Amino acid sequence: MNKRILSPHHLSAFRQHLTDDEKSPVTIEKYLRDATVFFHFSAGREVTKALTLAYKQHLQDSGYAVRSVNSMLAAMNSLLTDLGWDDCKVKNLRCQRPTYRAANKELTKADYLLLLQAAQPNPHLRLILQTICATGIRVSELRYFTVEAIQHGEISVRCKNKIRTILLPEKLRCRLLSYAKDRDILEGAIFLSKAGSPIDRSSIWAQMKRLAAAAGVDPDKVYPHNLRKLFARTFYGAEKDIAKLADILGHSSIDTTRIYIMTTGVEHRKKLDRLGLVV
Repeated sequence: MNKRILSPHHLSAFRQHLTDDEKSPVTIEKYLRDATVFFHFSAGREVTKALTLAYKQHLQDSGYAVRSVNSMLAAMNSLLTDLGWDDCKVKNLRCQRPTYRAANKELTKADYLLLLQAAQPNPHLRLILQTICATGIRVSELRYFTVEAIQHGEISVRCKNKIRTILLPEKLRCRLLSYAKDRDILEGAIFLSKAGSPIDRSSIWAQMKRLAAAAGVDPDKVYPHNLRKLFARTFYGAEKDIAKLADILGHSSIDTTRIYIMTTGVEHRKKLDRLGLVV
């Protein structure tokens, strides 16, 4: 019986499997990155249940958050399934769902307004921030904002084998069309790099980090996905319709949406105080 030794060839085959399974580019890169961590941990040793359990313990000892550990284990388990080594798979860590989020990780509307103010000299970045925050899209979905779709007022987004329609607020639609007209963009995607290709997430991430410093906002909470979460909390605060919000965000599970609208510990404590059960 051949020993189960991971090789670069296995990782290449895993990438192809994920591609054939029509995973999104972001998901593919995440799974490959995490699977590579396990590959380096295995270091030429035979993959056994004892080794995967040791890897699980290694991740915990390294100080990763529970969600991060489970995410990395999911990638490893997916790789093992792909190889037919299901007997080596491990279970996720169990943890109670948190009831509130850390305040220092939450981008507030006040923070957002400071970012927009600081972005005045950079209308390109300023419009990207408003587009993500006003629609709740993923940063990777900016490429679907074409002149033609914006003129129609609806953006068809393809992600995770699903197609959903994003409706544009009229004010945002007008600003996007004005932006395209000012830059002589007559068709196709409007958010372009200097080279003329659709702008990528890493470029936006880096620009936002620099903007955070200029705006005086904690850079640890300034990244594209937090704009999406700000949209979610604002929408839910106004509409109280979690099912509708899940559809807008493209979530297949409302449990994921619940994470997005979680309040901070400060807000949670205020709600407990309002119960009036301490007399």
